[in-house]
Amino acid sequence: MFKRMLRAFGVGGPTVDTVLTNPNVRPGELLTGEVRIAGGDHPADIDHVTLSLMTKVEVESGDNEYNTNREFAKVAVAQRVQVAPGQRLALPFQFPVPLETPLNVVMGTQLAGMQMGLRTELEVRGAVDPGDLDPVWVHALPSQERVLQAFAQLGFRFTKADNEQGRLHGVPQQLPFYQEIEFYPPQQFMGRVNQVELTFVATPQALYTILEADKRGGMFRAGGDSFGHFHMSHEQAMGSDWAGIINNWMSQISGRGGHGMHGGHGGHGVHGHGMGIAGIAAAGAAGVAGGMIMGEVFDEIGDFFGD
Repeated sequence: MFKRMLRAFGVGGPTVDTVLTNPNVRPGELLTGEVRIAGGDHPADIDHVTLSLMTKVEVESGDNEYNTNREFAKVAVAQRVQVAPGQRLALPFQFPVPLETPLNVVMGTQLAGMQMGLRTELEVRGAVDPGDLDPVWVHALPSQERVLQAFAQLGFRFTKADNEQGRLHGVPQQLPFYQEIEFYPPQQFMGRVNQVELTFVATPQALYTILEADKRGGMFRAGGDSFGHFHMSHEQAMGSDWAGIINNWMSQISGRGGHGMHGGHGGHGVHGHGMGIAGIAAAGAAGVAGGMIMGEVFDEIGDFFGD
């Protein structure tokens, strides 16, 4: 349970805690908890109490790239709340997590480069207090986990993950950005493929898995990107041989033989340094204990997202 005090209205004003029942969640599930308000020295009228999910997104503008903190889901908790001096209120909430929410925990370990936070926002007399962020840990769906396990089984090395503004062709994407999880290829494909990017787009019925390989050019051949696009129900994805599917696709696009796979569309080339996926971790990342991420509580939105 994460708990932080926000002093929203200055000295003598009410204080606010946002308390999550469990900060660990999967896409499509509910975050639950309470917004707890304690009255200060004088009465206060709060117009709105809202919660929003935020993450960092990379934006391309011309020849430049920059990161911005992006709100992508929002829930109203309460309106027109009157708080008397010393009064204590508990406002329960249920926050639906979108199915396309980026993952920041894989196989029990935090993904380097990925932050996710639940922001509390208060509005009183027309003034908005931006509140603060409670870290949220988004774990893979079982169908997504099967794909990620295949990457580990084949010997891919995780480099980093990020969110890119834009839309993918041929998938029912709802959010204005998508996540890329980036890997170095196994040894047998080194020299032919630089890196592979993995993107998931989930719906209630299906999982779309998009692969992009950055191929290495040689003296007599050009490099470039190759794409794989796999569309299955969640049940089919759970029962599929993903190690075989990915290995065959890699063999095809690297010129090592294998069976062809359905082509698709992806994002951009990537750079980074690798480590085994089973050891994915950011420097200073939260530790893992009993499946729960126990991490530092960040006091500022800028600090949380590393701005």
